Amino acid sequence: MATYITEDCINCGACEPECPNEAISEGDEIYVIDPNLCTECVGHFDQFACQAVCPVESCLPDPQHVESEDILINRALKLHPDDDELRRKAEANDYPSHFRS
Repeated sequence: MATYITEDCINCGACEPECPNEAISEGDEIYVIDPNLCTECVGHFDQFACQAVCPVESCLPDPQHVESEDILINRALKLHPDDDELRRKAEANDYPSHFRS
């Protein structure tokens, strides 16, 4: 499932540079996450990076975009086609994921 940013967002911008997929951008009033780019950090971190730095805990799993670990790692591979380390970890089934924490 993608992550989304709630209306509690204080527009601090802490989350944007943490996203390995550049899925976070500044919206009209709060930051927003593109669910087509969000991998819940699967393949990169064992937690949601945006959630870890959010001072008001407004980055949450989006119940309207539920996705499996398999879908998310495949999306990460498509978003980072030149990342040989990610590809090797995916092939070995040994990559960071909050599903495995």
